[in-house]
Amino acid sequence: MEAIATEALPADLKPFVCSSCGDWNAARAPFRLFGDSHYVGPEGLSVVAIDTGAGVILIDGALPQSVPGILAGLKSIGRDVRDVKYIAVSHPHFDHAGGVAALARMSGATVLSTDAGADALKRGDVPKEDPQAGYGDFMKFPPVANVRALADGASVTLGDISLTLHATPGHTPGGASWSWQDCEGGRCIDLVFADSLNPVSHDDYHFGDGELTAAFRRSIAKVRVLSCDLVVSAHPSQSQLFERAARDALLDVEGCRAYADEAAKRLDARLASERGE
Repeated sequence: MEAIATEALPADLKPFVCSSCGDWNAARAPFRLFGDSHYVGPEGLSVVAIDTGAGVILIDGALPQSVPGILAGLKSIGRDVRDVKYIAVSHPHFDHAGGVAALARMSGATVLSTDAGADALKRGDVPKEDPQAGYGDFMKFPPVANVRALADGASVTLGDISLTLHATPGHTPGGASWSWQDCEGGRCIDLVFADSLNPVSHDDYHFGDGELTAAFRRSIAKVRVLSCDLVVSAHPSQSQLFERAARDALLDVEGCRAYADEAAKRLDARLASERGE
């Protein structure tokens, strides 16, 4: 079969080019997390599909070039993109929100984010306060039209699932983590899709200089105490998701605590580096 020329693709499906994009978008077979919650993302960028019985909630959309794999993941659980009713976003960076515009266009889904995240998604660009804003046009991604902003702690309900937003600014001002409960075999657990808590920035940005650092610490503390039986981080490697799945050890009541503790260490190390220590 002939490859489709990039120029023939809709604008919201044109592949993003970056040094990590190939590794991030490597194929990963979908698998069940618990109940009707499934991992359907690529190797390096988490995407979760929750089959609520009344439609699907997706969390994150990875890169534009990740969309075909996500569609295949939905098919593997007996669902179609048209079944997607909500797309929740961890944070509006190209590697997590790049595929959202296409997925929302194909499905007609409402996209969910924080106030700051919704503004960035609609513009298709990070705010000037973002630690990575110094990269300029490189940070742009396909803008998203149908976005609903939720307050911290607010929930949406679809079928038998209630999904709750936890505002977690720091990695970017519009960051969010998401929690929900899913059940199987008479047992119910709390799942968390944890936002990136990594102090990554352009060389000109200093975390010690801004108010975002205090918010970052509050976000880390918030994730640390979430009711959390199974954590999926925005980059799966940062919560050892695949390693846990291979050991049949996806459930870990200390998972969010461990994830937050590692994030605190990274932030402390970054601040020490900025001070020349």
